[in-house]
Amino acid sequence: MRKILVIVLILLCAGCASPVMTKEQMMQESKYDFEDSPFGVLEFLHWDHSWNDYKYPDDKALRKAVNTMKAAGIKWVRFDFLWQDIEPAQGEFNFEKYDRIVKIVTSRNMHILGILDYTANWASESGAWNSAPKDNSLFVNYAKEVINRYKDKIKYWEVWNEPDSPVYWKPQDGLKSYVQLLKETYIAAKEIDPDCIILNGGLANGTSSVNRLYDAGAKDYFDILNIHIFESPLNPGSDKRMQAYPKMVYKIMKRNGDANKKIWVTETGCPGVKAGLKVKNWWLGPNPSEREQAEWVKNTYTSLLKEEPVEKVFWAFFRDTNKHWDNGTDYLGIMRWDFTVKPAFKAYRKCVEDWRKGKL
Repeated sequence: MRKILVIVLILLCAGCASPVMTKEQMMQESKYDFEDSPFGVLEFLHWDHSWNDYKYPDDKALRKAVNTMKAAGIKWVRFDFLWQDIEPAQGEFNFEKYDRIVKIVTSRNMHILGILDYTANWASESGAWNSAPKDNSLFVNYAKEVINRYKDKIKYWEVWNEPDSPVYWKPQDGLKSYVQLLKETYIAAKEIDPDCIILNGGLANGTSSVNRLYDAGAKDYFDILNIHIFESPLNPGSDKRMQAYPKMVYKIMKRNGDANKKIWVTETGCPGVKAGLKVKNWWLGPNPSEREQAEWVKNTYTSLLKEEPVEKVFWAFFRDTNKHWDNGTDYLGIMRWDFTVKPAFKAYRKCVEDWRKGKL
């Protein structure tokens, strides 16, 4: 009976969502400084709302995801510290949820890149979450409260997400108003925690946005240049474009006297849709299969980490979403919605192992 029970448990574990690290993997992990690792993911650990189908409704779900991240060799997790969650009414701060998330992530020896965003309803110019705040000082005060609370656990902060996109920042004005917000937040952040590192909000629209960032006077108000790169592995020349973009960005940095800064790619990825599923195309065309996604993971990390200025790469996302976008975007995860892992998960872990062995 005991032998049968052991066999059953082994079979159950084989199909579970949280792959167990081998002894050799754990020994390898202990040899590396976690902050030096280039491997990160974007994951919506703060999603416990009706509009995201309560992706992480409790600590059990959070631990399940974070433990699986650890098994993949992930050392950096990027997620939002939503202003609306933290300060739902002016001057009324609630950190309970984020205290729990931060504790779970850091207890697994992983670093956090916290995104300070979007506009709280009461502070919005138009009442919309993606509107510029009606008064920058309101946002800066929220940012100061967050940075001060977590300064012993989190040293890396991103100010907004994709401010060059009308989806996330309205109205668009060539990044001028965003850069003013970045400047004020940067100065305040350094006063609260002189050791903190500030990233600009990840730029989504190519080199034109990088030029606008510098033209608007941002140079002295971010420590790491933050970009997003998305290409479809199904489109001809995508691998060459992927590798060329950081090179072009770095030329702009050098032209602006900013060659000493590093580049972080805090979002990159593609869908991986299981065979037989009928899913609308993502924004770059037909959806790649799970196998094609796994190949793209390998291609992405191999090509981007060859570029010297590129210090870290964050795959978006870690886990699929549930009909949030109602197209292939819901399948960007290397883990499915039901917590089972895709071939891309194994490809990601293989990249980590190769990097540790000096092969990547």
